[in-house]
Amino acid sequence: MAKSKDVRVTVILECTSCVRNGVNRVSRGISRYITQKNRHNTPNRLELRKFCPHCHKYTIHGEIKK
Repeated sequence: MAKSKDVRVTVILECTSCVRNGVNRVSRGISRYITQKNRHNTPNRLELRKFCPHCHKYTIHGEIKK
């Protein structure tokens, strides 16, 4: 049997300001969150405002490829 495409998919959200500025020497990486989205309701890339512990503020986290 062929596997059907799932409606709900797991996506990874990554801080856009950490990626844009490059990771400075003080911080230890890039903030990433794992969440799910509905493919039918949001076919385009997901962007949410989440807290980035490396920037110490709320920033936009965008969906990245796995």
